[in-house]
Amino acid sequence: MRNSIQFKVYGKYALFTDPLSKIGGEKMSYPIPTYAALKGIAESIYWKPTIIWYIDSVRIMKPIQTESKGIRPLEYGGGNTLAYYTYLKDVEYNISAHFEFNLQREELEYDRNEFKHHNIAKRCLQAGGRRDIFLGARECQGYVEPCEFSDGVGFYDNQEHDMPFGVMVHGINYPDETGRNTLETRLWSPIMERGVIDFIRPEECRLIRPISTSSLPKSFGSSNMQPADALFQEMFQGGEGEVT
Repeated sequence: MRNSIQFKVYGKYALFTDPLSKIGGEKMSYPIPTYAALKGIAESIYWKPTIIWYIDSVRIMKPIQTESKGIRPLEYGGGNTLAYYTYLKDVEYNISAHFEFNLQREELEYDRNEFKHHNIAKRCLQAGGRRDIFLGARECQGYVEPCEFSDGVGFYDNQEHDMPFGVMVHGINYPDETGRNTLETRLWSPIMERGVIDFIRPEECRLIRPISTSSLPKSFGSSNMQPADALFQEMFQGGEGEVT
């Protein structure tokens, strides 16, 4: 597909925080990455308001294991507090994703050049992303590189039984992607089959919880955004060759 990428992301630690664990001031990671976290990684590789990244599937390459650490959280009022955060340890995921044009951004119709966005994304992926990669939290540095989704041997490849993970956060509906001036949290129930989790699309989520009803999308245009044409010219020095 001309709008898809496949990549590997890995790191020493990850923290895909379960919101329920924040109630006591401590954090515990979900056992698997959320759709929103993986979308954020794709956006760190390359993003423009013209496009929306969709995560198709994730493949869990290493065993799910955790490690707890004593953390001193920063508090506005000062003080010396100790909290325990439970991280995922030694993580690696193969990810398949694709982008689609954001049809809510009619003012950016001139920037809808699939060829150039796709080649820029692949070039950025080869360089390790345009921005720093984080695995759920800023203290969890991640690294990305191109791969085929089926590359390598996954720890759960031969697992005979499906593994359900219960109700988890899928992501957040933002006004600039939905056309509604409302922030909403999406929930879903993922199931891993032989190490692979296939994500449903955001609009297919049936468990929706409103967060705010007064959120407005940010405006973009030529004054605060570099078009794909200009970035492509800058990165490829005027060449029309496709990134392989």
